Amino acid sequence: MHRILILVPCFNEAQTIYATIVELKESLGTIKNHTCDIVVVNDCSTDNSLEEINKAAVKCINLPINLGIGGAMQTGYQYAQKMNYDIAVQFDGDGQHDPNYITTLLQPIINNTANVVVGSRFVKKQGFQSSYLRRIGIKYFSFLNKTLVNIKILDATSGFRAFDKKVIETVCKYYPENYPEPESIILFSFYKYKVIEVPVLMRAREGGKSSISGLKTVFYMFKVTVGSIFLYIRLTSNENK
Repeated sequence: MHRILILVPCFNEAQTIYATIVELKESLGTIKNHTCDIVVVNDCSTDNSLEEINKAAVKCINLPINLGIGGAMQTGYQYAQKMNYDIAVQFDGDGQHDPNYITTLLQPIINNTANVVVGSRFVKKQGFQSSYLRRIGIKYFSFLNKTLVNIKILDATSGFRAFDKKVIETVCKYYPENYPEPESIILFSFYKYKVIEVPVLMRAREGGKSSISGLKTVFYMFKVTVGSIFLYIRLTSNENK
């Protein structure tokens, strides 16, 4: 039996977080022979997200300042390590992820065939495929990761992912701050973790507003590129010392 923690990052998701948690609870009730818990990391939301989280009756780590997605998720992973969970699953609070695919993410880790599992909308190209500009960016990140570390992840920006115990320990020590999803592939490669993608269906965001849209997508691509290259240089430099 594995102890599994579902981590739900939340920043101003008052429109969706309650329904997301309710649906998540219902889906987790069908997972047998494993213990599944939910923790929401409220990243200092300025709307009434906290009230909606409390209404859903789940444990909440309520951050006093906004840390961004990287800091919020690292806080969740540190909690997972402290409480001795075997697997941690990131599940976004904006309604894009289908909880019925959590078992799909868990299976490779339970079977010891992967350390990191990424839920990808592009393996079978079904469901919501994101905007045109974001698809260009995601393809670019796939190329960047392949070039730097020879790992090809089709959906490198996916926030639907699962980590085993060894990876949880690693990301507790360091996790990219601003754009952790694409940059962390570099980190996982350095530690020689097995990273695989599994097909999932994504849904359009049900509420809130994406922080990456329009011309921000180009700036996002630039910053992730710089962050990934600097992370790669830092890790390889430390390895050669």
